[in-house]
Amino acid sequence: MKTKAVRIHGVDDLRLEEFELPAIKDDEILARVVSDSICMSSHKLAMQGDKHKRVRSALASRPVIIGHEFCGELVEVGAKWKGQFRAGQRFAIQPALNYEGTLWAPGYSYEHIGGDATYVVVPREVMELGCLLEYKAEAFFMGSLAEPVSCIVGAYHAQYHTKGGSYVHEMGIVAGGSLALLASVGPMGMGAIDYAIHAERRPSRVVVTDIDEARLARAASIFTVAEAKRCGVELHYVNTRDMADPVAQLKALNGGKLFDDVFVFAPVKSVVELGDRLLGADGCLNFFAGPTDTAFSAALNFYDVHYESHHLVGTSGGNTDDIVESLEMMADGRLNPVAMVTHVGGLNAVPDTTINLDKIPGGKKLIYTHKRLDLVALADFAEHGRSDPFYARLARIVGANNMLWCKEAEDYLLANAPGI
Repeated sequence: MKTKAVRIHGVDDLRLEEFELPAIKDDEILARVVSDSICMSSHKLAMQGDKHKRVRSALASRPVIIGHEFCGELVEVGAKWKGQFRAGQRFAIQPALNYEGTLWAPGYSYEHIGGDATYVVVPREVMELGCLLEYKAEAFFMGSLAEPVSCIVGAYHAQYHTKGGSYVHEMGIVAGGSLALLASVGPMGMGAIDYAIHAERRPSRVVVTDIDEARLARAASIFTVAEAKRCGVELHYVNTRDMADPVAQLKALNGGKLFDDVFVFAPVKSVVELGDRLLGADGCLNFFAGPTDTAFSAALNFYDVHYESHHLVGTSGGNTDDIVESLEMMADGRLNPVAMVTHVGGLNAVPDTTINLDKIPGGKKLIYTHKRLDLVALADFAEHGRSDPFYARLARIVGANNMLWCKEAEDYLLANAPGI
């Protein structure tokens, strides 16, 4: 079967190509990709080419399909897996395989599987490691958000605390405690707000900060104070831009106390250091942001590390349990990460979008791999709709849904957008 896919041949050398996939073996599966969400990690892959840690051989001679946040349907199941999977079944992927001690992953390391393709061959190790996951929610795009959501879930699980006289690490945020989410109204920060409110292990108070009033207002309109209260969480949105003493003012929102858990969602020295100053005794600071600067550093108070038992953690991605939890919470409606999506496009938009991702504002760029569409922001649908009835209809759909992408919009796009 032929596939159309975006492959990387070297640094910033991404090409949309059509080529023949090999016939599947008994221990492989043929799958149809429907949607993929472009990740900053793919941008880093484009920047680094062969130097990226997940690339397994020279890209010039063995280009790989990019994209690792994808969802679709199984087309043909090899004999080995017929008792476990079936044609027509919807799937999502956990790309972090941890296969035999390697960093190999779909979207970085394989010639025949990656998210930015129409059809792919799923190799045996994905199934053997339990990384091909059934997807039960209705909209495909939610499956493409499962991997980034799993990164958030994993970060919450990576937090740890101790008790006096004990060396046992109790994993997770403090249940019923206080949580500060700094620089947290970007796409991943929004997901962290959602999880803090709706997970089984919840804090009693969450303080969300940023320096962009419009983005704070947008977040507050999606994850409302009233909804948080319904879930037993006191939620505050705070603009720290002009605060003379942000530590004092944020402590005041927490009953005059420092915080049990602090997450930092921007690789900014001052934000990391603010997070450090907000930590209470036995507090845990999670540096969630992934810097591109390999020498990025910030000052931490090591007096408090010693005498106040401050902890520092960081995670890069979630594990299979995290993505399973993400899929289950999305399927039953407890998590709704749709706020992450700010742009939509087709497979043709992938090369330029991936290379320039750090220069394109907004959140997640959602790709429908069987469609030919320029990358367009949801906020720009109405403008495009003045001359194109396709976008006019999409503008009405998302406008009626608080300017959020949704299943109705996806269904309309899949039925009416031009094919690739």
